[in-house]
Amino acid sequence: MMGRPEASCVYTARMPVKAKNDAEKPRNSSARKGAMTYAASGVDIDAGDRLVDLIKPAVRRTHGQRVMGQHGGFAGMFRLDFNEHIFQRNYKDPVLVACTDGVGTKVKLAADLGIINTVGIDCVAMNVNDLIVQGAEPLFFLDYLGLHTQDPVVTAQIVEGVARGCEIAGCALIGGECAEMPDIYAEGDFDIAGFSVGVVELSRAIDPVRARSGDVLIGLASSGVHSNGYSLVRRIISKRKLSLDRNYEQLGKQTLGEVLLEPTRIYAQPIVKLLRRYRVKRVVSAMAHITGGGLAGNLPRVLPDTLDAIIDRSSWEVPSIFTFLQKRGDVELDEMYRVFNMGIGYVLAVRPTFADSVLRQLRSSGETACVIGKLKKGTGKVQMKGL
Repeated sequence: MMGRPEASCVYTARMPVKAKNDAEKPRNSSARKGAMTYAASGVDIDAGDRLVDLIKPAVRRTHGQRVMGQHGGFAGMFRLDFNEHIFQRNYKDPVLVACTDGVGTKVKLAADLGIINTVGIDCVAMNVNDLIVQGAEPLFFLDYLGLHTQDPVVTAQIVEGVARGCEIAGCALIGGECAEMPDIYAEGDFDIAGFSVGVVELSRAIDPVRARSGDVLIGLASSGVHSNGYSLVRRIISKRKLSLDRNYEQLGKQTLGEVLLEPTRIYAQPIVKLLRRYRVKRVVSAMAHITGGGLAGNLPRVLPDTLDAIIDRSSWEVPSIFTFLQKRGDVELDEMYRVFNMGIGYVLAVRPTFADSVLRQLRSSGETACVIGKLKKGTGKVQMKGL
C-alpha cells in the first residue's frame, strides 16, 4: 500500500503517532496565528487519516490468507504460493495478467444524484471483466480516487463500493490512493480508476488463434448500460430535458437515474469457475468484454483476421433503457450498437459440441446466457444480422 503523496491518502496512509501530552492537538494546527497550513490550501491530512479507520472493515472483508502486511502500510503484499500444494496443482507455468480502467462520466451522474456507493463496483467490473478475457483468475485490486475535498464519510461510501466489487469478483483490495486536489476538481466532483492483477496458466491462456469456423458465440446479459457511453447518455438527458428523478413508464418502477446507475455486472467468478471445469480440453476459444464500441468494436479484438463473427440480433431482448435512450435522443440504431452493449455484456466463443454444456454451467452460476451467433471464415469483422 502506498505512502502519502501530495494529497491526503485514503486507506494506505499510516495513522499518525500522537506525541505525549498532545493527544488532542490537531496535526494541522499552528501555534502561530495566521501561518499558512496544508489544510488551508485545501488538503486535509487528518481527514485522510480518519478515512483509513472508517474503511478498514470493508477492505479487510476482501482479504484472504494470501494477503500480507498491515492496513495502512506503504505497499500491499500478496502471496502467490500461500498453499504450495494447491498452487502447484493449478499453476505449473504461471503468467501474471494486469489491466487498468475507470468508470468514465458515469461518475458525473453519480455525483449529481448523490448516489456514490455503487461506482466502486463499476470500477472493479471494468477491470476484472477485461482481465478474465485472457483466462486469468483475478488476484488483487488497487484503486485511485481523485476529488475536490476529502470528506471521510462520503469517500468511505465510494471505497466500500470498491470493496463490494472485489468481494463479487473474488479478489483482494490491497491498496488505494485518494488525491485531494481542489485546484483540479470542482466542488462535488471526483474520478475513480482501478488496477487489477491476475494469474493464468500459460498453456490455458486464451489465444485467438484457437478460434475456428463453426465455434458458437454465447452472450451473457448485461445489467444495463454498464460504464460506457455516458457522454452520449448525459447529452440526451440534457438536450431532451429528461429528469433523473422521474419514473418513466418505459423503465418500470425505477427512476431514470436509478436505471442508469445500475452497477456493471461482474462476470469473473462464473467465468473462472467455467474455465476450471475444463483443464485439458480447449472448450473456450475466445472471449470478449463488450464495452465502448459495442459488439462490433470489441469482438474483432479477440478474433483472428481469418474469421468473422455472425451475430443474430433477434436472439436476445434489448433492455428497455436502450430503446428509451434511442427514441428520446433520436439516435440511429447503428450508432446505438456502435456505442452501447445493447444487452450483451460478455461473449464466449466455444466449440459447438460443448455449447449446451457451457450454457447450462453459466446459467447455474446465475448468468442469463444464450447463443447469439457463430464464427465463420472471413476477414476479422462482425456481421450483425436482423438489424
